[in-house]
Amino acid sequence: MQNIEGSNNTIVEPLTVDTIRHLWSKTYNPYGKPDWSHIFPYYHEDIVFEDSIQRIDGIKEFTQMCNRLTNRCEQLNMEIQSIVMESNIVFFQWKMEMSFKKYPITPVYGCTKLTIGSDNRIIHQRDYFDLWGDIFNAIPWFHRMYRKFLHNKFG
Repeated sequence: MQNIEGSNNTIVEPLTVDTIRHLWSKTYNPYGKPDWSHIFPYYHEDIVFEDSIQRIDGIKEFTQMCNRLTNRCEQLNMEIQSIVMESNIVFFQWKMEMSFKKYPITPVYGCTKLTIGSDNRIIHQRDYFDLWGDIFNAIPWFHRMYRKFLHNKFG
């Protein structure tokens, strides 16, 4: 990674499937809290992050969101199950396990779409997951009612 002198533009090596696997494996730690510090330079300062809960605009807000998640979790682990890249678009499927205070480890399944800008940094990230369904699966007496409700209301 290099900074162009006299400019705020950062140039990073092009992201590849192997680079992404490596960076994300260092981010999530099965034995403690996650650390995103090594991955933040790969995000553009105008990053747009979206998931089923929120939309975040800008690197400052994105890093704050990551730090909030770190503070809430006792442990966070992510396993990339598959990954594909075409041109400047990356999709990967993952299983994330989160451990919060007083609660057991909860798996959440989802996928991420990354859009890589012309400077090789991530300009847009969209995460897709069913947070409530995966969390409710861990509640033995509740998950059947939740799934029945979804089936009755949405087919």
